[in-house]
Amino acid sequence: MTSRREPRLADAAEIAAEQGLTPARITSLYSGRAQNAAGKAFPEPVGKRGRARLWDHAEVTEWFAHRAPARLRGHTPPARDPQDLLNAAEASRFLGYKNPNQVTTYVRDHPGYFPDPDVVEELGTAENPYRRQLWKVETLLDWMATRPGRGKHAGAKRTASALPDVPADGDPDELLGATQAAALLGFKSVNSFSSSLSQGNLPLLKTTDGIAENAGRQNGRRRWTRRRILEQAAQRARK
Repeated sequence: MTSRREPRLADAAEIAAEQGLTPARITSLYSGRAQNAAGKAFPEPVGKRGRARLWDHAEVTEWFAHRAPARLRGHTPPARDPQDLLNAAEASRFLGYKNPNQVTTYVRDHPGYFPDPDVVEELGTAENPYRRQLWKVETLLDWMATRPGRGKHAGAKRTASALPDVPADGDPDELLGATQAAALLGFKSVNSFSSSLSQGNLPLLKTTDGIAENAGRQNGRRRWTRRRILEQAAQRARK
């Protein structure tokens, strides 16, 4: 018989240290039953150590992973072509940071936290070489949508659900959802697709061809024909 694994417990001080906050802030999040971006309330304690509350470490970590980032909350990036390349300072401003060196700091001090650049240009001279790192707008949108909680340590990797393999030569009138559309359009994740769509970068998909019905949790979700999605893909490729 397999024994049930006991959860790791953590108090406010330990959680605060991981999330870059203060113990008082953790207590405040619990007392006010703060919600994350998914509308989920801060977890309930599962025990005590003396007078200190103890939480299930996994539950709290998951809650923070889905929390709207404090510095980016409410920030809507300016509309840009998803394929535009931005240097570190431009990427910092695009993401809503006041400090133009924020992206440089992430890359230098927190390897694995920020996405690798899409393009690296070797510049300068043989005696004085330097590199310029550039990120696509869609890469930044993807990171913004799936950004890990502030408590992730150096070396932590972003993970996103892999997109399915969607054939381009299928029935042109078949209705496809956002995940399939993201795959056909070449996005890295459905989150970057959704962000690009909301910014008006996919004008042909403003019009939907159907709504999912009798599809469980997918009910009410937008659907587009394969033909429309491929026309949008062709339009993107021409830019």
